[in-house]
Amino acid sequence: MKIKALNGFKDIMPDDVLLWRQVEESARIVLERFHFAEIRVPVLEKTELFSRSIGADTDIVEKEMYTFVDKQITMRPEATASLMRAYIEHNMHGRKPVQRLFTIGPMFRHERPQKGRLRQFHQLDVEVLGSASPRLDAELMSLGDCLFSELGVSTSLEINSLGCPDCRPEYRRVLLAFIEERLDQLCEDCRRRSQRNPLRVLDCKKQGCRIQVQDAPSVIDYLCENCSIHFTEVRRNLDLLEVDYTVNKFMVRGLDYYVRTTFEFVTDQLGAQSAVCAGGRYDGLIEMLGGPKVPGIGFAMGIERLVLLLKRLEDHGDQSAGIDVFIAGLGEEAADYSFKLMHGLRGIGLRVDMDLDTRSLKSQMKQADRSGAGYTVIVGSQELDNQQVVLRNMKTGEQTDVNVDAITDFFNETYGL
Repeated sequence: MKIKALNGFKDIMPDDVLLWRQVEESARIVLERFHFAEIRVPVLEKTELFSRSIGADTDIVEKEMYTFVDKQITMRPEATASLMRAYIEHNMHGRKPVQRLFTIGPMFRHERPQKGRLRQFHQLDVEVLGSASPRLDAELMSLGDCLFSELGVSTSLEINSLGCPDCRPEYRRVLLAFIEERLDQLCEDCRRRSQRNPLRVLDCKKQGCRIQVQDAPSVIDYLCENCSIHFTEVRRNLDLLEVDYTVNKFMVRGLDYYVRTTFEFVTDQLGAQSAVCAGGRYDGLIEMLGGPKVPGIGFAMGIERLVLLLKRLEDHGDQSAGIDVFIAGLGEEAADYSFKLMHGLRGIGLRVDMDLDTRSLKSQMKQADRSGAGYTVIVGSQELDNQQVVLRNMKTGEQTDVNVDAITDFFNETYGL
């Protein structure tokens, strides 16, 4: 019996790896413009880190975490808590008042696998710690907008405010009264959540529950003065940066630590699971985890979903792993020369390949064509006797004889090395 990958875990094949690299490299380019530094955090953390930060009543902690119960350690379901732990542990707030950090890597959640959502999935996580300015909120959303533009992916930005510990209790009271009138029509999970965290009822994905809460009161109508001013300034600064957005008054986050600004970049190209980036402000999280009273805001972007979107682009084109030069050697002497030439050309920065099994010229030329090579160098015993090789331009089909001593110079000049 064949051994297959676990359900919800997926191999990333070579053609897809090119798209992953495109996403990651584009992200690093944009993040460098915005003056972010990369940090790498472990996959395993103490379970308490996630139960305290994410919230014991969330689906992630209750149902989805991969936890080694005997050791009380958990494979990270998201990156923000791990990054906060590193920030506190290494006293990063003492080094620089505002830290701009990002990390890219795998996360793990035991949930029902869906298109673009797996049990091992990958995220770009971006965080700014040390500023409560509403301009920062707008800047972070403009960063996401810039990255999607860089990738050529079309998304829409939706924003909301969740208020703060000062104004949320009154909204909670009003929302709970609304929910209790419809409790019998809600699913079992929502009935259970309604007492502990009624805001989570608005986040239920079941259609019956969504219909019941469509007329629920909005948290925006219950914001305190400070939260209302903050949200107004976020919108003003988004307008100033000419970042398009809509206010989604029912948007909530699945994690307990969010306050004030929350946002999502959504697309209509991936079905019901439309969010490709989500985030918000979490001003009390660091203090709750034992650190200083430092505000923060961040977002996470799903790499799998971005790759799916890139595959859907009509102008995506051929993503085969094209190389610069293919070397076709005929006979053992030519194969030795080709092997050495391949090594030398790789040393000057070219992507080079050859057929190590020295099959027929016809077979090697087919391989060269499939490789997407810009040029093919054809080497045989006669060519070596004449101290020349045949150089074929794979795009035009033109062939020329080149002296063996000039081949490296030719590629240096052609590729601007």
